[in-house]
Amino acid sequence: MTSVPLFVNGGGMRGGNVHYSIEGLPFLGDARTAPRYRFFSIRDEFPGLWPVAEGGVSVPGELYDVPLDVIRDRFIPAEPAELELSVIELDDGSSAVAVVLREVAHEAGTGLTDISEAGGWRAYRGIAEQASQGS
Repeated sequence: MTSVPLFVNGGGMRGGNVHYSIEGLPFLGDARTAPRYRFFSIRDEFPGLWPVAEGGVSVPGELYDVPLDVIRDRFIPAEPAELELSVIELDDGSSAVAVVLREVAHEAGTGLTDISEAGGWRAYRGIAEQASQGS
């Protein structure tokens, strides 16, 4: 069974709402993207990577060793329709499979907030939670 490195940066991370789709698979460690992406919150429900030629940041996440059939049968079906499978560059120059924002969703811009400077999804969620509590 062929496995690939899968980079997750939102609900797929440990404790996330779609982590069940890869739970129990080998955790390879914390990882970061190369600084070639912008990072968006979609309706404050989930994040999405967007590749850029300039002005990108390094986005933190987690890396897992995932069989391709698990990606096909469990991981992709658990992902929101605004995201699609792609291959991204990590900060060490290696590649990993990940989900990125679909071009049509990026072009529509509906519900997108650029959170590239927030320090990742968990950091952004903490900031958003504090803002909603008025702290």
